[in-house]
Parts: sequence; structure tokens; C-alpha cells
Amino acid sequence: MDHIRKLTGTHIDILKEIGNIGAGNAATALSKLLNKKIEMAVPHVQIAAFDEMMELIGGAEQVVACVYLRIEGDAPGNMFFVLSLEQAERFIRQMTGDETFSFREHSTELGQSALQELGNILAGSYLSALADFTHLVLYPSVPMLTVDMIGAILQYGLLELSRAGDYAILIDTAVYDERRPEDSVNGHFFLLPDPDSFASIFRALGVELP
Repeated sequence: MDHIRKLTGTHIDILKEIGNIGAGNAATALSKLLNKKIEMAVPHVQIAAFDEMMELIGGAEQVVACVYLRIEGDAPGNMFFVLSLEQAERFIRQMTGDETFSFREHSTELGQSALQELGNILAGSYLSALADFTHLVLYPSVPMLTVDMIGAILQYGLLELSRAGDYAILIDTAVYDERRPEDSVNGHFFLLPDPDSFASIFRALGVELP
């Protein structure tokens, strides 16, 4: 995937703007869902190699909560919204009001559904923003929640994408209550397009392919 190297700061800025628009849409949807003002920020966007992705999360054996879904349409691929267990539990407690929620000791179906809904809202918002910029038709599958080592979770996506190269689009995401910004929930959003889809996205963003 030599065309990865042709990405300029401008292209990264476009990806960040897509992330910012998606975050804004997601914040509006979450605010309506929770009936309180929710803010979202996109502090960083990058094209990351798989080994970098693993290290950003704490290594392949780091246990995380992950909302996974499949992207269908003009640029099929996989999406992963990854949170540390601590961050995931913090969000679920804020969203459900259940201060006892814990994946290890007191996991509930309501809490898990809340996290799935967050992933669903984020995915829909980011995909909508990406589709607006690229004019590609993109839509998400029903999200699935899993708690496991990040290496095991990403394995399928890595195997699929490794046919074309070892890169993915990474969008850092921060979710917080306007009244309690110190309780920000920070996660990583990975977009792993299928091999042909990466080329479609780059072409739509104006990157000349070899």
C-alpha cells in the first residue's frame, strides 16, 4: 500500500474533520438519548500500523471492551470502538446510573446494551460524515460487544486487511458530560477497510493511486 505514503497533512486534516463532524453528530444523539448535554472531542486522527494500534491500547494481551460492527456498501470493512475496562465501566455507570456495574463482578444486560448503543451511535455518526465527504454509500451492521484481549478481537480484521497492507484509520474519541468534563471517557475508534475499500476511500479523498 505505497499510496499510504502519499497522504499529506491535508488528507489527515480531512480525516480529522470527518471525525469532528461525526463526533458532533454523535454528541447530539447521545444528548437526546440521555436528556443531558454531552460533548465529544476528536483529539487525534492518524493512519496507524497494526503494531502501533496494539501499543496505543497497551499491547496485544490488554483486555478491553470492544464494540465491533461490519461496514457494508461502497467501501466494506470493519469498525472497532475500543475502551479500557475502566473507561467502559465509567461510561456505563454514567449512562445507566448503576454505580455497581463491573464487567468482572456485576455485569448486567442493561449495562452491556448501553455500551453497544454508544458504539452504534458513534459508528452511524462517523460513517455518515465519511459518506458525506466521499459520496460513498456506507451503512453499519448491528453492533456486537465483546470483552477480550485486543489482539484476539482484532485478529479477523487484521487477517482481512493484511492482504493489502498493515494500516488502519484511528480516531481517538473523548466523551464527556458538559457539567463533569473531568469524567471524560476516552476510547479508540478503528476503521479497517477491506483491501479494495482502502483504495476507494483514498480516491474519494483525492489521493492519486499508483
